[in-house]
This record gives sequence, structure tokens and C-alpha cells, in this order.
Amino acid sequence: MQINKTPVGNIILKTMNKKNLPIIAVTMGDPTGIGPEIILKVAGEESIYKECRPLVIGDASIIEGTKKILSSDIKINPIKDPAYGKYQFGTIDIINLSDLTYEKTIYGKPNNKTSEAMVKYIIEAIKLAMQKKIDGVATCPINKEAMNLAGYNYNGHTEIFAEKTETNNYAMMFYGDKLKTTLVTIHVPLKDVPSLITKNKIEKTIRITGKALIERFGIKKPKIAIAALNPHAGENNMFGDEEKKIIIPGIKAAESKQYRLFGPIPGDTVFYRALKKEYDAVISIYHDQGLIPFKMIHFKDGVNTTLGLPIIRTSVAHGTAYDIAGKGKADYKSLFSAIKLAAYQSHSTGLGVIEK
Repeated sequence: MQINKTPVGNIILKTMNKKNLPIIAVTMGDPTGIGPEIILKVAGEESIYKECRPLVIGDASIIEGTKKILSSDIKINPIKDPAYGKYQFGTIDIINLSDLTYEKTIYGKPNNKTSEAMVKYIIEAIKLAMQKKIDGVATCPINKEAMNLAGYNYNGHTEIFAEKTETNNYAMMFYGDKLKTTLVTIHVPLKDVPSLITKNKIEKTIRITGKALIERFGIKKPKIAIAALNPHAGENNMFGDEEKKIIIPGIKAAESKQYRLFGPIPGDTVFYRALKKEYDAVISIYHDQGLIPFKMIHFKDGVNTTLGLPIIRTSVAHGTAYDIAGKGKADYKSLFSAIKLAAYQSHSTGLGVIEK
């Protein structure tokens, strides 16, 4: 059995031969963003084909046109089903789901047609994963405003995956080899956070995170820190009582013999301590609390992965980057890591509930 180490992060995959490698679908994302470019750049790394079988779901014309920007000689192989892919270095296997024209598609200018296409790619990938024709999905960035404009009223990828897989209990984790953090609340105004956190949400997020660390990341009895909402964890209710009324009861309700819990720990120290390996993951109460330290460390190679789904889904930890789309400047390391992480997770099994 051969062990392959990735050049991004410290994910280690164990594979036997090419036929046993997981098929990871890569959705192209917004056709007017950097998705097509970073896909081509990842496809130019031979090591990706040694650890998984990448399959693009998107538009062949857009990928073909993007090749000109990068002076790429990679061949495009349109297929109808994952079973017919070549999965070899030098070729991009693609399930072509739209009929966009590269010359008429303007970078940074999404329209109804490109927006409908980017959602179509996601839905097809979910369907293939649920049918077990692929082993996981890695998503390129989308534009939420454009998606809503096209008639799809979602806040982002995560909500589409949850709805299409009929999943109620899920959580967003940002993964890096130095720091992992799961969010209790995601894309909500900061002023609404105190009213949106509940004991049940805290408990659910802890349980989903604990289960993923054990089953998908192979960590035995992981140590999970829960960040406080208020400065100094409320300082005995001087700066807020959410810790006492909501967060601590949620932590107690989530206690399990399968993992160890710590907190609530003030937000100004918990991430430093996690970097020092005191904890395997941090539960962040709101979006920027977790994402500011995470992106300080993993801006280029960070991965967003949705926990709790019956399928594996990872994503880049950045947006469509319209300002540099079409200029050949996009960094592909986050997508590279996302594909590797999806492949790694596909080797794990079991989707049960953590018991107390």
C-alpha cells in the first residue's frame, strides 16, 4: 500500500491503485469568476491524479477558453457519466451541463444564464454523490447575489447541500492543518448573533464537530474548545450573560465520553491556544470570530467543509475574486486542498450520532 503526502497541508491518503482512488467532483462555480482558472491550475499538478480521480462539472467552452489565458495544453474530455472518465494527468474529464459561449461570457459580470448554470453544477454534483457515482464534492466559489438574482433563494452552497440531501443538522467547518473551527452561526448580521444562539445550537454544533473529528479526521478523543461570545467570557456577567445562560448549558448538554470539551474560553486567547495544539478544534459563535484568525493563518490553503451531510462536501475558503478573474493571477492552493480533503474524508465511514 502506497502512502501519498500532499504538498499543501498535512493530509495523508492511503491508496492501493488508480481504480480504488475516490472520484471527486469539482463544481466549476461562477463561470465569470476564478473557478475555471483554478481548476485548470490544479489539473496541471500531476500529484492530484495520484490521490484521487478529479471530475469537473461545469462548462467545456468556458474551460477551453480559459486555457488561452494560461497557455495550457490540457485536453478536455467531455463525458456523460463518471464511469467514462479517463482520470489521467494531462486531461480534464468534464460533465458539460451548460452551453455558455466563452467569448460572450464577461469576467466579473454574472448574468441569469451564468448564474443558473453555476447552481445547476452544484445540484448535479449532489445528485451524483447521493447516487454514489462519485465519492465527494469540492466546490469552486459562487456569487450569492447572482444566485438569488437568478431565482435561487439560498445564502450559499451550504444551504443547497442541506436542502438537496434533506439534512437538518449540519455545520460549517473551516479546516487547515494548523487550525480547525466550526461556526454556530454563519451569514447573519452581528447584531442578531446574541438572539440566534441557543443551548440546542451550541450542543448540536459540538456534537457534529466531535463526530467529524473522530470519523472523518481520525482523531481519537478530540479536544474541542468553545469560544465565548463576550469579552473575558462575560466576566461573571459584567459584560454579558450569554455564557452563563446559553453557552455553558449547551456545553454540558453535549458532554460525551468520546471527546473532551473546554470552555467557554475568551475569544482573544482560544485561537492562540488552539495553535499551540491544546485543542483539535474551536467552536466559534459567529462568522468573523472564527474566520479572522483562520484566514490570518490559512488564507491561501484553507478549506470549508460541511459537516453532518450524508455526502462529503468541501469548498475553497475564498470568493469569486472578480477583480482578478481572467488575468491568470488566481491562487489555486485552496481548491487543491479542498480536493485532497474530500478524497481523505472519502476513506472514512460511519454517519451515526455521537452518544453520551
